[in-house]
Amino acid sequence: MVTRKTAFMFLLALKFILFIRLADSVVPQDEVEALEEIMILMGATNWRLNGNSCQLEAISEMPKPHPEADAKVQCDIDCNNDNSTDCHVVSFVHKFYSLNGVLPRELVKLPYLQTIDFAYNYLGGKIPSELGSTRLQSISLLGNRLSGEIPGELGNITTLTYLNLEANNFSGTIPSDLGKLINLQALILSSNRLTGMLPTSFAELRSLTDFRISDNNFSGSIPNFIQNLRQLSKLEMIGTGLQGPIPSNISLLHNLSDVRISEISGPTQRFPPLDNAIGLLTVVLRGCNISGEIPAYIWQRRDLQLLDVSFNKLVGEISNDIVGRSLRYVFLTGNMLSGAIPNTLLIEGATIDLSYNNFTWQGPDRPTCQPNMNLYINLFKSSGNTLQDILPCIRDATCPRYGCSLHVNSGGDDVRVKENGVDVVFEGDASFDGGAGSFHRTSNNWGLSSSGDFLDDNIQTNRYVESLQNSTNLASIYTTARLSPLSLTYISYCLENGDYIVDLHFAEIQYTNDSTYRSLGRRVFDIYIQGQVVKKDFNIEDVVGIQMPLVLPFNASVTNNILEIRFYWAGKGTTRFPKRGRYGPLVSAISVNPYSKICSIPGKKTEKIKYVGFAIAGLCLVLIILAVLWWKRSPKERKRNYKDFEGVELKTVSFSYKQLNTATNNFNASHKIGEGGFGPVFKGTLRDGTVVAVKQLSSRSKQGNREFLTEIGVISCLQHPNLVKLYGCCVEEDQLLLVYEYLENNSLANALFGSSKSSLMLDWATRFKICVGIARDFGLARLDEDEHTHVSTRVAGTIGYMAPEYALWGHLSDKADVYSFGVVALEIVSGKNNNKYIPNNDSVCLLEWAYRLQSSKKYDELFDERLEFKINKEEAENVVKVALLCTSGSPSIRPTMSEVVSMLEGITCIPEITPEVGRYFEDLRFQTMRDGNQVGHTGSSINTQYSATVKSDTRFLTTSSNDRFEVVSVDTRSF
Repeated sequence: MVTRKTAFMFLLALKFILFIRLADSVVPQDEVEALEEIMILMGATNWRLNGNSCQLEAISEMPKPHPEADAKVQCDIDCNNDNSTDCHVVSFVHKFYSLNGVLPRELVKLPYLQTIDFAYNYLGGKIPSELGSTRLQSISLLGNRLSGEIPGELGNITTLTYLNLEANNFSGTIPSDLGKLINLQALILSSNRLTGMLPTSFAELRSLTDFRISDNNFSGSIPNFIQNLRQLSKLEMIGTGLQGPIPSNISLLHNLSDVRISEISGPTQRFPPLDNAIGLLTVVLRGCNISGEIPAYIWQRRDLQLLDVSFNKLVGEISNDIVGRSLRYVFLTGNMLSGAIPNTLLIEGATIDLSYNNFTWQGPDRPTCQPNMNLYINLFKSSGNTLQDILPCIRDATCPRYGCSLHVNSGGDDVRVKENGVDVVFEGDASFDGGAGSFHRTSNNWGLSSSGDFLDDNIQTNRYVESLQNSTNLASIYTTARLSPLSLTYISYCLENGDYIVDLHFAEIQYTNDSTYRSLGRRVFDIYIQGQVVKKDFNIEDVVGIQMPLVLPFNASVTNNILEIRFYWAGKGTTRFPKRGRYGPLVSAISVNPYSKICSIPGKKTEKIKYVGFAIAGLCLVLIILAVLWWKRSPKERKRNYKDFEGVELKTVSFSYKQLNTATNNFNASHKIGEGGFGPVFKGTLRDGTVVAVKQLSSRSKQGNREFLTEIGVISCLQHPNLVKLYGCCVEEDQLLLVYEYLENNSLANALFGSSKSSLMLDWATRFKICVGIARDFGLARLDEDEHTHVSTRVAGTIGYMAPEYALWGHLSDKADVYSFGVVALEIVSGKNNNKYIPNNDSVCLLEWAYRLQSSKKYDELFDERLEFKINKEEAENVVKVALLCTSGSPSIRPTMSEVVSMLEGITCIPEITPEVGRYFEDLRFQTMRDGNQVGHTGSSINTQYSATVKSDTRFLTTSSNDRFEVVSVDTRSF
């Protein structure tokens, strides 16, 4: 009773103090109260507004998180003036503080508010449509995690002159109502997830001076209406998804000083007419399919500072009449320019990148090759592809010796790393500084070519290496990395011809794994090996997370003694995190080893390492056994098995049948831990004490051979911290066996679908972690990484889990993986098996029942009743909605797996699901199920493996049915 009375008196005292403070306030009481309510909703609880001075005051001492961090309020008159009456809040700035609240609709309670700047925070949710009733003049929400569609109501703020929504998660199309903002001078929508065509109503934005829409997913061509935007001085369209050509009426934009257009597909076009824009400072026309010559007037622009026309189809010679002496960056890489390099281009203090062209070869006597010049010039492959062209300025370049490996510690110093059980020195390239266009080579026959400038960072001397500052458990090669704002090429020359394994090492060390704006970065780039793209729109974080090691293995063939590995920024991803002007490829290390030869280590005459990919000894043993078995069988059998194993390289360790027979106690039934569609799985213990899971494939089925090859081909080629280890295989007599890392606790199927007596009862929190964890790794579950979209031989999979376009017609894409994930997600929520659960209606399976419940929104009927009230209904409903989206009959409607993760984690909103009309789509999804119930299920040859965590380090398999679609083996102790 005393405690309650004391609390009551304290509350009265607080209210009295507030009343006194408000009574003396020159800022109206309702505005003071509104601002304090707004700050609470935004998460700015360390400040309060002093109504007498119209100043924000810190309640407690707190460090300034960034030099540009600012928290302030401004009023329309000087509230400290003795003659002041009421003063009203007109500006509210709170940036770089990682506020983790929402954008409050209560902003409308500040009727005189003109400016809000909440850049670089962690605000979530949507933009409230109520803002459309304000008279704001400037809105900056740069660098947050706001999502949903941009509300059309913003078009009602006709007073608006500045709108910056860059680096958020806005999706959908741009509302045409924004075309009503006739006073708008700056519209910045870059780095979102916007789609569709640009609204034609934008033709009315005649006051625009700054228009930026980079890094989105728009469709259609660059619109002709840009001719109406006559006041434009800055136009930025990098990686927008729009197609070319660039409209010729761009010539009407006389005020352009900064034009950046890149990565547009479409027909070949001539150099866009910019001759009327006499005040050009920055010109970026990269990857625009431009042919012909560079017009002479470009070289006449006296104020031009940066020219980037790289990766086009430009021909001809560079003009000798170069007047502009303000040029600091010239990027001409990746064209077909020819002729001599004019001396007038060698501007003091400039960076000139001429790589990948057809210029006259530059010998040691040429001006471009003179030492101690006060400029950077990149001549790498500037005149062709021979060794002489790779090593310009060197007469009669030859290979003194040929090597067969390459080890680079990108962005770091020399470091000794244990690889395949032997210490190997990874050579560092941290000392390779220099300009935005440069080529560096070493004495060990390798080098790197770097191209591009980090735009908008306001730094003349860029830093192209990055190091992790905080303490970490990462291996040393992952604590440093090399960056590139455009293109980074590693070249190994004088390399023996043959087949190589290229291991590319990555770790995202620039972004943080916390709830601050520094965690909001999104790095996307492409990877090329020997001129062929091997990864498009690659995102390290999407695959492995933050500050986690990742190794991507690739095959490469060297036929001209040269290996080239290139990382390229195609305009995708954010450019504002962790600070302005940071983006592009990031690589930690490179390891190149031959498949099957002995390679000497430089500096050790007697020591040799046998680089074997994953184990050449096992490969040789397997090939010998296969050869003997092949000759022992009848000609007909030899012909059949030859087709199964033809052209296959089994790059994994070989076990003998005797070893595995002993490990499993003669494959004793008591050691059996599961049954797959192609045979049983046994627990075994090798002689060194290693516990393994041995999968014994059926010797009577030809499909067993295919299953065997599929599993080895997929799992041995993937290296990922969350993927189970494939220790090796056994091919002996008629036995085909796979040896895996053993995972405890049986399977997810047993936990979800087992009897009520099962010791594994997964609570909702664990199930949700499993859903998100599987979503993060699920994109690796592709059997075909090439651009093959149709399977012409045999559809392999499990009825009920295969996407309809794959099950019925053999069309295979990454969206087939998405469909399978959706089915598994429904099983996790409901605790029911899609194939075995038949509802008490005419639904054939769990998925069909879920779609019937969709129209009534009774998602809770799907929830596992064993969870009772111990379930987060909002999370569970979101999982169901995402699952239904993933299992759409139309692949184009299904999201990508990265979008699935964003939706599950609440970063982006889940689109409204429109029920698919008619029976056609349902037939696509459920026809195979109905047919399957009539003819019986087939076994699966897909074995995409995952595991998840129940407690601490305890792992278990996730299998959606005992002998159907298997999802086993991701070690997700990091969940």
